Amino acid sequence: MSEASFVTTGGQQVLILREGSTQRRGRRAQNNNIAAAKLVAEAVKTSMGPKGMDKMLVDSMGDVTITNDGATMLKEMDIQHPAGKMIIEVAKTVDSEVGDGTTSSVVLTGALLERAGELIEKGVHPMVIVNGYSSAAKKAQKILNEISVGVEPEDRATLTKIARTSMASKMVSDDSTSLGAIVVDALLQVVEKTTEGTFRVDLDNLKVEKKPGDSLKDTALTLGIILDKEVAHSGMPKRVEKARIALVSSPLEIEKTEFDAKISIDKPAQIQQFLDEETRMLKDMVDKVSEAGANVLLCQKGIADVAQSYLAKAGILSVRRVKESDMTKLARATGARMVTGLDALTKADLGQAGLVEERKVEDDKWIFVTDCKNPKAVSILVRGGSQRIVDEAERSIHDAVMVVKDVLENPAIVAGGGAVEEELAYRLLKWSATIQGREQLAVEKFADAMETIPIALAVNAGFDPIDTQVELRESHEAGKTWAGVDVLGRGVRDMYAKEVIEPVSVKGQVIKSATECACMILRIDDVIAGGRKGHSPPRGGPSGMEGME
Repeated sequence: MSEASFVTTGGQQVLILREGSTQRRGRRAQNNNIAAAKLVAEAVKTSMGPKGMDKMLVDSMGDVTITNDGATMLKEMDIQHPAGKMIIEVAKTVDSEVGDGTTSSVVLTGALLERAGELIEKGVHPMVIVNGYSSAAKKAQKILNEISVGVEPEDRATLTKIARTSMASKMVSDDSTSLGAIVVDALLQVVEKTTEGTFRVDLDNLKVEKKPGDSLKDTALTLGIILDKEVAHSGMPKRVEKARIALVSSPLEIEKTEFDAKISIDKPAQIQQFLDEETRMLKDMVDKVSEAGANVLLCQKGIADVAQSYLAKAGILSVRRVKESDMTKLARATGARMVTGLDALTKADLGQAGLVEERKVEDDKWIFVTDCKNPKAVSILVRGGSQRIVDEAERSIHDAVMVVKDVLENPAIVAGGGAVEEELAYRLLKWSATIQGREQLAVEKFADAMETIPIALAVNAGFDPIDTQVELRESHEAGKTWAGVDVLGRGVRDMYAKEVIEPVSVKGQVIKSATECACMILRIDDVIAGGRKGHSPPRGGPSGMEGME
């Protein structure tokens, strides 16, 4: 690590950065970043595929997370190295864009940087590698579009297979059939057709609640909304059939004025008149709800105690302090219009539901708004034997929801099991022969890096990686586009025929994000770390960078 300073011809040392700052340049900086990326990739590689292992992550508070979801692992890891943090950003981007493929993106990034390091050691300039990788990534996207298979967006059977594939590597794989069907039913309920004839899914219309207890098999779809609230007053009905629902965003309370106000009272009777007037105002509010024909009131703000008692006498099931996001979902589910004041509430503003009732879920009481006629917002209640299982099931359902959404919006699929990566590697290697100059070497290394995915699947399943690689190459040279690693059937098989399918948008996003991250890291030849005020840099360099070498 060199000091961020230089010495003049007169022998005087001039500091450019604050004292304690450090700088790493050239080959040393590149090697350090590549080593960090490889270590992060190695940490998650063993979790790939149905035979991948889980990670137990313990935070500083002692809370335990058990998962094999790449994005979750990297978010929970306390990675300090700046290059390692860049790879975490890749996983977050893939997770937010397409929901699946986070582990693959990290493993591919590490493989691309490892191969680039080999070329740098042989004297190939990093910018040549960057240009070669960028060209290879563009060609890979074209190949993906050529080999992808178009599907009907609303083909329930295909969508269920895609959901099951995303869950195959998760802890919930044994229940992937039932969970996949729930996810598909939920998304087909909320999907919307655009004027251009395409489909659009707004995930804000899907609510996922979780509660430990029962088993994963008890996870269920509700054609309506589940609220983690209870009835506001014990005297109110706990169950209302043929519900007429009012959604009110204003409080059923006497609001305080925004400025200081004083009331002069001369006689004790005036106090009672003042209280009676408050009671009358609250009763008027309740009367307006009754007159509109509502038998269920869901309020975003508070409901005064006096108003609660009047609502109870009127037989109106009421819930207070409902979240704004839930109010929006309730409007989509029931067809109700949210009103800001009770004066504006009419019968036309009411929503409909077959049943609204308070149910006990373990130790809590929740409100279930169910049997909506044509709900455009629905809920999934995730159950499981323990909090750890429920948390992992929720993450698995998130991945399944995202991949089904991907296919609804971009109806094209490819086979999983490393088949598409091997086909890309084979075609890119053939294409590299048409490229002139040193960029050819970078394209070859890119193709080599693509094979990391199927090889990792084979290793995690206990297969011999060399035998698997040879068999895969022979299969793809023979024109078997969908030949991949069948970790459950032990061997190289046609993964499309085995119904292991994934959205083409996931594969495209993985390649795009991994390539961009690798190219960004390869462009770095100078790492400057500022020292903290009043502190000398820790041994091994700031941010743990030296320790990553």
